[in-house]
Amino acid sequence: MSETDAQADVTVVLPDGAELDVPAGATVEDVAFEIGPGLGRDTVAGKIDGELVEKYATVHDGARIEIVTDQSDEYLTVLRHSAAHVFAQALQRLHPEATLTIGPPTDEGFYYDVTDVDLDEDDLDAIEEEMDEIIAADYDIEREVRSREEAKEIYADNEYKLQILDEEADDEEVTFYVQDDWQDLCQGPHVESTGEIGATTLLEVSAAYWRGDEDNDTLTRVYGTAFASESDLKEHLELREEALERDHRKIGQEMNLFSIPTVTGPGLPLYHPPGKTVLRELSNFANELNRENGYEEVETPHVFRTELWKKSGHYENYKDDMFLLDVNDEEYGLKPMNCPGHATIFDQQSWSYRDLPQRYFENGKVYRKEQRGELSGLSRVWSFTIDDGHLFVRPDQIRQEIESVIEMIFEVVETLDLDVEVALATRPDKSVGGDEIWESAEEQLRDVLESGGYEYDVEPGDGAFYGPKIDFGFEDALGRVWDGPTVQLDFNMPDRFDLTYTGEDNEDHQPVMIHRALYGSYERFFMVLIEHFDGDFPLWLAPEQVRILPVSDETLGYAHRVKNELEDAGFRVEVEDRDWTVGRKIRAGHDDRLPYMVIVGEDEQEAGTVSVRDRFENQRGDVDLDAFVDHLVAERDEKRTEPEFVDAE
Repeated sequence: MSETDAQADVTVVLPDGAELDVPAGATVEDVAFEIGPGLGRDTVAGKIDGELVEKYATVHDGARIEIVTDQSDEYLTVLRHSAAHVFAQALQRLHPEATLTIGPPTDEGFYYDVTDVDLDEDDLDAIEEEMDEIIAADYDIEREVRSREEAKEIYADNEYKLQILDEEADDEEVTFYVQDDWQDLCQGPHVESTGEIGATTLLEVSAAYWRGDEDNDTLTRVYGTAFASESDLKEHLELREEALERDHRKIGQEMNLFSIPTVTGPGLPLYHPPGKTVLRELSNFANELNRENGYEEVETPHVFRTELWKKSGHYENYKDDMFLLDVNDEEYGLKPMNCPGHATIFDQQSWSYRDLPQRYFENGKVYRKEQRGELSGLSRVWSFTIDDGHLFVRPDQIRQEIESVIEMIFEVVETLDLDVEVALATRPDKSVGGDEIWESAEEQLRDVLESGGYEYDVEPGDGAFYGPKIDFGFEDALGRVWDGPTVQLDFNMPDRFDLTYTGEDNEDHQPVMIHRALYGSYERFFMVLIEHFDGDFPLWLAPEQVRILPVSDETLGYAHRVKNELEDAGFRVEVEDRDWTVGRKIRAGHDDRLPYMVIVGEDEQEAGTVSVRDRFENQRGDVDLDAFVDHLVAERDEKRTEPEFVDAE
C-alpha cells in the first residue's frame, strides 16, 4: 500500500444523512471528535451499521455511524455489560475456583455463565454485597490489547475461553477489559468505571448449555440487571413483578388455554378448547384480511422429501434445526417453512405477466428443532403455526405489494391496540445469492420504509438466509418487545426453483417472491396477547364472552332463554347454575376474566330485562335484552379493545 493510499479518507454517514470524511483507520471516537470536542469527550460507545461496538472500533468507508453517550438508549446496554463484569469479579473474589465463560447484556439486564462452582439463590446476597463494594470503589475499566498467544496462556485452564479464542477471534490481537486486579477477554463496549453503575441486583440462578447446545456442558447461569439509578432499578423490579403476574404460562393454566406436558414432548403445545377458541378467532381475522387483499388459500403437507429442501436451500442452511425421517431408505423432513411448498404450487402452471401478482396464504404448521434449553412456553417451541403468505410479483410490483403488506400489518396492530417497532434486517453471514442481488433487495426495502416515513432501526446480519426483511416487534403493556410480523424480499428462491412468467415481450422472466406474516407465528402472538391483555381478551377473542348468573333456581329457566337469544346472535355463552350465592358467582366470573356477566332475578324475569356487569365492575340494571345484544354485536364486530357498556334505552 502506498503512503497516499494509507492516508486516504473514508466517508461515513451520520444519523441525519450527512456525510463526513475521516482518515482511514479512524475509530468511532475519532468520528465523534471530528463532529465536536464535547461529543468526543462524552463518547461511551458507537454503532456501526446498526451494530453496537466499542468506541475504539475502526470505521469503514460508507459506514452508518451513531455515537453513543450516557444520554443514548444504548447506554443502558453498555452499563449492563459492565455490570456483568462486576458480577464476575465479585464471584471470583468469593469463589476463586469459578470458571467464567460468557457474560453478555440482555434486553432486561445481563447474565453470566459459569462452572466449577456450586451456586443457588441463597448465594446471591453475598455476591451482591461484593458487587456493591466494587461499584463503590469506582475502579477504572480499562481496555488492553494482547496477542492471541498471550490470551491463550492466561486462559490455559479455561477450555471455554480457549474455544472462543480459536473459533471467534479473527485477529492476532484480542482485547481484554481490566478493573482493579481482575480482567476478562471481551470486545466491549463498557462504561468508564465501575462507579457509573448506579444500581444492580441479581435475580435468579438457572442451568444453561454452553452455547445453547444440549450436547455441550451444562453451566450455571446467573441473571441480574443494572441501572444508572436506584429509582430506575426499583421501577424495573416493580414491572418485573407485574410481568410475572402476566406470565402467559401462569395465565394459560388459570384460563385452561394450553399445556405443554412432558409426556407429549418438549416444545409441543396442546391447545385446550378455550385456547383453540382464541386461535380460531385470530385465524378468522387473518383469513378475512387475506381475502380482502386478494390472497388465495393453499395447503401444503407437514413433511416433504429432503430433495425439496435441498432445492430451496433450507437443507444446507437449516439441516441442524430440522426433524429428519428415514422412510423406505429415502430421507424426508418435517417442514421448517412453508415457502418451498408455495413456490412449487406456483411452478405447477404457466403464468402471464397479466396474472401477477399471485398471492397465496396458509396457516401452516412448521417444525424447528430448537435446543431444549432455549424452549420457553409459547415463545419458543418445536411446533408452531405461521400465518404465512407468499407473493409472486413482477419487479415493477414490488413496492406496491410491500406497501400493501405493511398496511395489513398495521391493521392488526391498531385493531389489537399494540405498539410496534420496525427494523430492517440485512444479510446474515449464512446466506445464498450474490452481492448484487442482496444490495438491490436491501435498497428496495429501505426505500419503502423511508418513503413511507416509518421510523426504523437496522439489524445487521439478522435477515433470512434467502433475503433481507422488514421485521415488526410488538411492544406489550410492560414495554417488552417481541418478534412479530415480517415482510421479506426473495430473489433467490425463484431462481432456485426456476420460476417464470411470460412477459409482454413474450419472453420468460423471473418473478420476485415476497414472504410475509401478519402475526409472525400464532404461538408467539398468542403469548403476546395473553400477557398484553393480562388474559382480559377483548370480547371478540374471549373464550367465554358472557356468563348468565341466575339469582335462584326459580330464574334458571329464564337464564337459559337469555342464553339462547345470545347464542342465536353468535355469542359464546354459559349459564352458571351451581348452587352458589350471586356474590360468589360474580367473584368467580371476575377470576375467569369474563367480559360480561348477566344477572337475572325475579324482577328481570318479570320485566323481560337483564342486569349487566362488565369486567370493569360497572353494573346496570333493567337493561333491555335487545339493546344489550345490539351493544355486544357492535363491540364484537368493531373489535373494540376498551369498550364501555352504555345502557341503550
